[in-house]
Amino acid sequence: MKLQIQPPFPPMEATRVDRIPEGDVWQFEPKWDGFRAIVFRDDDEVSIQSKAGQPLARYFPELVEAFQAVKAKNFVLDGEIVIPVDGRLSFDDLLMRIHPAESRVRKLAAGTPAQYFAFDLLAARGKIIVNQPIEKRRQQLEKFFQSVAEDSLVRLSPATTDRKLARDWFNKYSGLGLDGVMAKRLGEPYHSGDREGMVKVKHLKTADCVVGGFRYGEGTKTVGSLLLGLYDDDGRLVYIGHTSSIKKADRKALTSKLEALRGKNPFEVRVPGGPNRWATERSGEWEPLKLKLVCEVEYDYFSQGRFRHGSKFLRWRPDKAPKQCTMEQVMPRDEGRGMRDAERLLSR
Repeated sequence: MKLQIQPPFPPMEATRVDRIPEGDVWQFEPKWDGFRAIVFRDDDEVSIQSKAGQPLARYFPELVEAFQAVKAKNFVLDGEIVIPVDGRLSFDDLLMRIHPAESRVRKLAAGTPAQYFAFDLLAARGKIIVNQPIEKRRQQLEKFFQSVAEDSLVRLSPATTDRKLARDWFNKYSGLGLDGVMAKRLGEPYHSGDREGMVKVKHLKTADCVVGGFRYGEGTKTVGSLLLGLYDDDGRLVYIGHTSSIKKADRKALTSKLEALRGKNPFEVRVPGGPNRWATERSGEWEPLKLKLVCEVEYDYFSQGRFRHGSKFLRWRPDKAPKQCTMEQVMPRDEGRGMRDAERLLSR
């Protein structure tokens, strides 16, 4: 490709907060429940990059064709791949796309075609615009979509500066597959690879975690729990707890997969099975793994560097890289700092 922005290009990330931020310094967008993806088009060549920097185009041939049908010949978009099924977004159908057989992928693409919701424009007509403020990039994104067919699988994601409307999105549309609300600070450029310009508010407290080990179920030869880790600011993998809510029907196949990934202890801060008053000889035993798997879990309370209660397994995240699983997910910026930032921006 001859584009000035080349894959892999680190996407802008977000800091989790507990409430939709106050003030009139924000652009709000729906948080789609899908695969984050940056799309690069140079004439007929289309590349789709996951958040982790991995290629996705082979899994979504219908989207490649949709991008090739767009009148603009050279562009870079940031957005989300989703699959609507029966009036709501289906993450399970997305996961099914990550399949080695091309024939299987094409059959799924024909039966349940994906859509792409674009929420940022990074380059167009040979010019990089990542250094322009979000509101100017948004204007150019909307102009870009004036030449995209209404029935295209490539869609424009809505955006607003109306906090009441953003609150309506958050409260009314979670049943359709919206995962929450994103808020981007006005006046900010595209923060490739960092969390400085954007926050997210989710319906559930969730975190993408590295699977660093597992334990067998008591008295069984199948997996009983997954041992989870997050990276700290020094790049060390911290053991932060476990999840044992694995479906019984999935345990046998998952055990075989985990046993094939046995490796050395990957945890550098806090080790599973360390001494405590509840531990038994059996509960201290665990199997370390090579760092290949990422899963999303739901939790209710994070304190002193760990989940205070067991977390709930939600789903696998093959689109995420282990190194992207950081402590920033579970240690959100405090609301006071958010208010100070808003007051500072309002005074400009």
